[in-house]
Amino acid sequence: MLIEVICTGDEILTGKTINTNYSHTARRLGDLDLEVRWGTTVGDDRETLLAAFRQAATRADAVIVNGGLGPTVDDLSQEIAAQAAGVELVLHEGWHARMLEFYQRRGRVMPPNNRKQAMLPEGAEMIDNPIGTACGFAVTIGKTRFFFTPGVPRELRRMLDEQVIPRLLAQSGRKSVTRLKRFHTFGIGESRADEMLSGVEALAPGGGVKLGFQAHYPQLETKLAARGADQAGLDRDLAPVEAAVRQRLGNFIIAEDEQTLEGNLLASLAKLQGSLAVAEMFTGGTVAARIAPLDGAERVFRRGVVARDLDELCRSTGAPSHSAATPEAAIAVARALRASSDASHALAVLIDLDQGADRLEFGGNICIGIADAATALARPARLLGGRDWVRIGAAELALDALRRHLAGLPVDERIDFERR
Repeated sequence: MLIEVICTGDEILTGKTINTNYSHTARRLGDLDLEVRWGTTVGDDRETLLAAFRQAATRADAVIVNGGLGPTVDDLSQEIAAQAAGVELVLHEGWHARMLEFYQRRGRVMPPNNRKQAMLPEGAEMIDNPIGTACGFAVTIGKTRFFFTPGVPRELRRMLDEQVIPRLLAQSGRKSVTRLKRFHTFGIGESRADEMLSGVEALAPGGGVKLGFQAHYPQLETKLAARGADQAGLDRDLAPVEAAVRQRLGNFIIAEDEQTLEGNLLASLAKLQGSLAVAEMFTGGTVAARIAPLDGAERVFRRGVVARDLDELCRSTGAPSHSAATPEAAIAVARALRASSDASHALAVLIDLDQGADRLEFGGNICIGIADAATALARPARLLGGRDWVRIGAAELALDALRRHLAGLPVDERIDFERR
C-alpha cells in the first residue's frame, strides 16, 4: 500500500516549528511495515493545499493529513478536503455536542469560531479525538482514502495508534496482528548495541520479527517490530527474542515500552520506603525536574539543591568546602545533603567545565556522588560536546548511577556517549 503524509501550516513550512509530527508518524508506520512513500509540507494557502490533496490522490492509496483542524481562519483542512472531494461542509452534530460539553466541564463558554471544528465534508467518517476539540475525519478523494489529524502532537499520537493505524491495516488487507516491543538503554551506542544483538531476529520460530534502533541522546531505543497471524503466534515468536535482548543488553536496559528511567527509579525508592535529595551543579535542576513532578514523588522526593558554583553548593548542603569536582567532593556533598535533608538517599552531580585539552571541543569532568545509610560512593566520568550535551548527559549519568546502586549493579560500567 502506498502512503503519503501531508503536514500543513506556515510555521512548519518556514521552519519556525520543528516538524516532529512527521517523524513520529513515518517512524510509527515504518515499525509496522507500512511504508511512507511521500512526505509533503504545505503552508496555509488554499490553492497549494488543494493541489497537494489532488496530487496525493493520484499516486497514493492512503494519505494522512496533519494539521489545519483548528478554529482560526488559517485552519483550512476541512474546507479544502470538501472542495477536493466535491462535497459541501456540514455540521457534525455529535462532535458539536462533544465540544460544548468539553467547555462546560471547564466552566467556560465555547467561542463561536470553535463551531468551525465540527464542520466536516459531507459523508466523512468522524475519527475520534478523546483529548482535544479538533475533530479527526476520513474522506475519500478520487480513489484515495484521506485521514485528517490534528497538529497537537499528543492528540496526533493517540489518534494515530487508536484510530488511523487500525484503519490503514484493514485497508491494506492484512489479517495479521502486530506489536512493537521497546527497550530503552543508556550507556551503549547504536553500533555497539547492533553488535551485541547480532542474529537475534533469527531466534523467532516463525520469523516476522524485525530489529531496529533509534538513538535519541542520551538514550538508545531498541525496537522489536513483530507481525503474526494471531496473538498466540506473535507471543511465541517474540518471547525468545525479547529474552535474548534482555540477556544481551543486561544492565544497560533502564526501561521498557512506556516506562522511563526516572519512573523506574522512583518506583525502586518507593519499594524500599526510601526518600531522595539531589544536589546539582550546572545541570540547573534537570535531575530534580525529572523526578519531582511524577505521580508519587511527594512521598519520596525530599529536596533539590541547585547552585552554579561548587563552593556555594557545599555551603548550601553543609559540606566542607571543595575547589574541584572530585570523587571526594561528590561523596562529601552527598553525605552532607543526606544528613541535612533526612533523606535515605542523596545524589550529588558535580561538574567542572573546560574547553578540552586541544581547546577545540567543550568538555566536562563529571563526578556523581551517592550516599545512603550504609555506603557512599563516587562515579567519575568525562564528557566532550556542547554545553547541552554535557548537561543532559550528566543528568542521565546521575540517574543511571543511582538506579544501578539501588539494584546492586556495578555503577562504574563502561559508558558510551555515541553521537548520532
